[in-house]
Amino acid sequence: MPGTKAPESARREQILTAAYEVAAREGLEGTTILQVAAAAQLSPGLVMFHFKSKRFLLLALLDWLLATTTVLHVGGDIAALASPYDRLIALLRQEMHRLSREPLRIRLTFDYWTAGIRDAEIRARVSAELKRYRDAFQPLARAVLEAEPARFAGVTPEGLAAVSVSFIKGCAVQSMLDPERFDIAQYLAAAEGLMAQFGAPAATH
Repeated sequence: MPGTKAPESARREQILTAAYEVAAREGLEGTTILQVAAAAQLSPGLVMFHFKSKRFLLLALLDWLLATTTVLHVGGDIAALASPYDRLIALLRQEMHRLSREPLRIRLTFDYWTAGIRDAEIRARVSAELKRYRDAFQPLARAVLEAEPARFAGVTPEGLAAVSVSFIKGCAVQSMLDPERFDIAQYLAAAEGLMAQFGAPAATH
């Protein structure tokens, strides 16, 4: 309830969670301090105390969103796979499933990306975080190329990491655009089939 004391970090998290709920529903332009305060069950003044303005709140929300979306975790089950290629496919499957389950989160991420076309600060933050996400794939991509050079002839670790992320982000976009009919199993099968063809010799006639 308004006026209830709480640690500053907990209060900020409460406000950011409320801001996420509002922004995912209303979009960035439609989000207001009053709506966020109501969702957080706090006074607008307390929201302003912590974030100073709507812009600072939305920038903080962007950082919070990216920190909880573009994080790559390689679990023990994936790390235990003997083949680097199998580990890469398993990681793609994990990330596609993870992101496609949260279409509102992906929609809000793309809302920020659109805003970044005209806002240099937003663009820089989104671009930097996506680069970190791509870079996190590079050690595994490098291991795949070392293990199977013929399959990926001419491909760099940076290139394979970028293609891997494009599959994941594409999956997320498709699940956002048509969540009712999107078939994650079909998308995964198609992605794995395409990955299996990388480096295959071109057909001759």
